[in-house]
Amino acid sequence: MTILSWNVLSSPSIKYFRRNRRCGLEFLAKAAVSYQTLDVEAILETLRRLERRISERFPGSGLLSICHELVSLTEDVQQRAKAIAAPNIALRAAVYIIIVAGVVGLLIIAFAVKFQIGSAELLSVLQAVEAAANIVVLLGAALFFLISLETRLKRNRSLRDLHVFRSIAHVIDMHQLTKDPSSFLAAECATASSPQRTMTPFELTRYLDYCTEMLSLTSKLAAVYAQNLPDPVVIDAVNEIESLTTNLSQKIWQKITILDES
Repeated sequence: MTILSWNVLSSPSIKYFRRNRRCGLEFLAKAAVSYQTLDVEAILETLRRLERRISERFPGSGLLSICHELVSLTEDVQQRAKAIAAPNIALRAAVYIIIVAGVVGLLIIAFAVKFQIGSAELLSVLQAVEAAANIVVLLGAALFFLISLETRLKRNRSLRDLHVFRSIAHVIDMHQLTKDPSSFLAAECATASSPQRTMTPFELTRYLDYCTEMLSLTSKLAAVYAQNLPDPVVIDAVNEIESLTTNLSQKIWQKITILDES
């Protein structure tokens, strides 16, 4: 047992790993980081594969058109999310200019005051203090406006993009709305306005499964915005989309369960 352990520990692969332990640890660290963030390229590849699967089984369907639209949106998601989260150079430059101007104004007031004993000099000091207080208040208001303005601009741009994913989730739900598995459980008495149901149980199951996959990927695309801009309002909007897609998927899986049990 001792000889076997010694042979294993002294094998060339173990020695090589020991010599390159630092490289190995760096590789493991990079691998760990890669699983802590959403990779838009991986999501895009999954969507393209899903698009091919839908086109092979349901060519020309409305679901295929939705998936194609989602693929087109995904190609720009990473750039748009990073552009929104990027600092606004103009606004931040204005903040620094205001800070410098305020400091310069306070220094001018400080050097202009004559610190001597006397009623006139005391009045001058009081006027300088009042002027300095006014400058501080105005600077604080201006800084608060500019800093909050950048946050509001980023938030509004993110919410506009997230609204698109919320709409897509509802459109996906509309496409599965008439896919009723109960038609396979009992004799159907169709009317003139009844939707045409030409799918087999297996095809219907695959169609519904594709819908759940698209809903899941839609919520992941929305999460990219919260990943790049961790603003509380944006995170709440992303969580709302996540809840929406989860609830819609649960309804679809109820249909799939009925099909599996029939």
